[in-house]
Amino acid sequence: MSGSVSNPAYTMGVDIGSSTSKCVILRSDAYICGAAVSPGGTGTSGPEKAVGAALQSAGLSADNIGSIAATGYGRNTYEPADRTFSELSCHAAGAAFILPGVRTVVDIGGQDCKVMLLSDTGKLDNFAMNDKCAAGTGRFLEVMSRVLEVDLSDMGQMAEQAESVAEITSTCTVFAESEIISQLSRGVDKLALLAGIHRSVAVKAASIAKRMTVTEPVFFTGGVSQNIGVVKALAKELNADINTDPLAQLAGALGAALLIRAEM
Repeated sequence: MSGSVSNPAYTMGVDIGSSTSKCVILRSDAYICGAAVSPGGTGTSGPEKAVGAALQSAGLSADNIGSIAATGYGRNTYEPADRTFSELSCHAAGAAFILPGVRTVVDIGGQDCKVMLLSDTGKLDNFAMNDKCAAGTGRFLEVMSRVLEVDLSDMGQMAEQAESVAEITSTCTVFAESEIISQLSRGVDKLALLAGIHRSVAVKAASIAKRMTVTEPVFFTGGVSQNIGVVKALAKELNADINTDPLAQLAGALGAALLIRAEM
């Protein structure tokens, strides 16, 4: 799959978030021929790195791409984009592609949490979002991983080993950080604290979801969807099966590529 002439058969979606950038390249038959996630969001080199890695994985060059759509916090700053779409529209489209028939989408990213209700045809019907507080987001998990001196990628698996769940009462990230440090100083088990942190994120997301009528199937997108601890805690809080997928972090970029493809 290579060449040197722009080909409208290929569309690209670029999701520029607060902490990561994602890119998906679609072929005309909606086959995902290239994808990448890169650290660094808006205002960094992350978008360019994600695009470069996706092109490399597809065996394509930038000249091969017919149309580019951007979404996420940095969508309006990405000059190569031919079109921009809202995060809500893109996550809804991406989730519906990955899990046909999905009715509720929970997206937890670097600094926000969104819950979307979809119609039976996959269209966005309603949504709710968190406020500007970082509690219940990927940023919250990053801060806590540093406090507990645990790799972010290991947190979910470690939380699964906890024999108890520590109570995290603070809803603010700054206050929760102080609370965790205080509990550590009193000898509270680190695994129990990790389990409490994951439950705290799930409770926050569930409180947003419960503003509306959650309908199954439920699909979990965003970077935090790759954390098994949050997935299981959210399932418990919503009393629902939570579906996710290795592609879930790419749902926004995938949706952008799908939406611009539909306009061609």
